[in-house]
Amino acid sequence: MKDFINAELKNIASNFIKLQDLSPKIEQVASICIETLKKGNKIMFCGNGGSAADSQHLAAELVGRYKLNRPAIHAISLTVNTSILTAIGNDFGYDSVFERQLEAIGQNGDLLIGLSTSGNSKNILAAFLLAKKKKITTVAMTGLSGGEMIKLADYTLNVPSNTTNNIQEMHIAIGHLLCDIIEKNINV
Repeated sequence: MKDFINAELKNIASNFIKLQDLSPKIEQVASICIETLKKGNKIMFCGNGGSAADSQHLAAELVGRYKLNRPAIHAISLTVNTSILTAIGNDFGYDSVFERQLEAIGQNGDLLIGLSTSGNSKNILAAFLLAKKKKITTVAMTGLSGGEMIKLADYTLNVPSNTTNNIQEMHIAIGHLLCDIIEKNINV
């Protein structure tokens, strides 16, 4: 068991070292987040499963606080309202759960960050298509291949792995970096 644990930790450490190659893209996305908020717009997150939890986590860091006590930052996760999710899923199908919410609350100038380990989540793809029509900037956080999301996203943060748990570990680390940079560079 010890050998397994050490091998897994070595793999995780290696992934995070490779993640440094995304530094310019992370900086670019952080700047877009700051610009979006300074214009009075909001950041929206969406994802499924573990990525849904990460989207909620990141929205909470911005609305609550990450490291600094400061005014709340306008952010929302589209994964949190079970009544909305189940109503849309029942009436329109699960592929519409994020798109329909975006139709209701998304505005020109907002930012939508979609988290998907495969990059092929149909409900996020549908939301990205609507975002283009509504002039909402999109960021895809995916695994190495990027899936279909990279074809639709304005910006892509595709981490250097195709293994779900490793992708999610890197997504939350990038999300924390974004929260840290936003918090230190926004006057809300």
